[in-house]
Amino acid sequence: MKIYNSLTRRKEEFIPIEEGKVKMYACGITVSGDAHIGHGFQALVYDVFRKFLEKQGYAVSYARNYTDVDDKIIAKSRETGIPADEYARMMIAKIDGIMAKANIDEPTVWLKATEHIGDIVSFIEELIRRGHAYEGGNGDVYFDVDSFPAYGQLSGRSKEDMLDGVRVENDENKKNAYDFTLWKAAKPGEIAWDSPWGKGRPGWHIECSAMNHVAFGERIDIHGGGRDLVFPHHENEIAQSEALTGQKFAKYWMHNGLIKVNGQKMSKSLGNVLLMEDVLAKYSDEALKLALLSSNYRADLNVTDNLFPDAEAHLIKFYTLIEKIEAAFPEEEGGMPEIDAKFDAAMGDDFNAALAIGNLFGYFKEAGKLLAEGNPEAKKIVNQIRRTYGLLGLFKKDAKTYLTQYAPKEEEVPAEVKAVAEERWAARAAKNWAKSDELREKLKEMGYAVKDSKEGYTLSKI
Repeated sequence: MKIYNSLTRRKEEFIPIEEGKVKMYACGITVSGDAHIGHGFQALVYDVFRKFLEKQGYAVSYARNYTDVDDKIIAKSRETGIPADEYARMMIAKIDGIMAKANIDEPTVWLKATEHIGDIVSFIEELIRRGHAYEGGNGDVYFDVDSFPAYGQLSGRSKEDMLDGVRVENDENKKNAYDFTLWKAAKPGEIAWDSPWGKGRPGWHIECSAMNHVAFGERIDIHGGGRDLVFPHHENEIAQSEALTGQKFAKYWMHNGLIKVNGQKMSKSLGNVLLMEDVLAKYSDEALKLALLSSNYRADLNVTDNLFPDAEAHLIKFYTLIEKIEAAFPEEEGGMPEIDAKFDAAMGDDFNAALAIGNLFGYFKEAGKLLAEGNPEAKKIVNQIRRTYGLLGLFKKDAKTYLTQYAPKEEEVPAEVKAVAEERWAARAAKNWAKSDELREKLKEMGYAVKDSKEGYTLSKI
């Protein structure tokens, strides 16, 4: 099994630190607002990774965090008048509900920054003791980047590069502009905790390092997150963690791509943010997953206007065939091991869910052919698809229930329109082509198009 390691910039054979066990951490959501499609993409990707590792026989401990205190949350608290801690709890409950609706499973361990303030303070105290952090004299504590020569190993940035593309607070209390904050002194009215440096709260980067240390110890196998976190967040995590322990922090770094909407970066300033709850109000959770997993997880995902409708349309075709096959061969319980083997081969090559999904079209084409022949092997294909692709969250629903909920309903055609259509069909049967054409035009004037086939005709609104 190979995975792409962002640290070494190449695919590597996956060999966990401890045989048979995997410690995996993925950065979660800062709960200053609703969960958008980018949050859903990231949560889905690492949920799938975890499940495939478990399928391969590994015992996986998978942790995610909620950042439940930061500048944005405090700003929202001021805006809404809701205390910051209460606002964070409210948003976590809402986001949990949305992820449950999407049928994205929870991690093994949930971590929240506000529940680990003591651990964070202890972590910072040890960094100070080891000479990697210093007090700024104003209640803030900073990490001394110069004390960690390996800084930049993940992002490939030099110290000069660090000052570009990221907001740097030119604080006179810092030794260098690129040093980053571990503990922030509280401003009047802000949520705060006691510390040796006065009342304040943790900086963003230290939270993940400290919580990782509590959950897993000094080393983890896989650390994941969106590509936007490579610098500065993950670079700073490495510096803090390895400065504390003197050991390599994460063996493999994995980063999923970002979301674009019709070719543009998704952002509040552009007004094109797609919320998870809005997508799930229109489409099934399986359409969401099929759409998000149909591209390589490391690539940026372009959400076009057709992405989710097309995914739902594919699922409707698949489930329509599944319903027919399961009705035709209800007793057949066998499977197709070769489908599972091809799935494992695809996923074992850097979690290539896109390839695994691409294979589905051939499987369903073959199943349809076998159904037409009355061959029960069609049911074996469907059985195996359900068993194997359930790992991706697909084909887990009863076919009839799914189609009732998501297949487009046939529109009721008015009686007068049906009468004209029937008259036209009779004219065609009598080979009265002139009358048939005349009635076709009449249907068009009534707002309907007619399409003929050997079995009859269909009407659709123009």
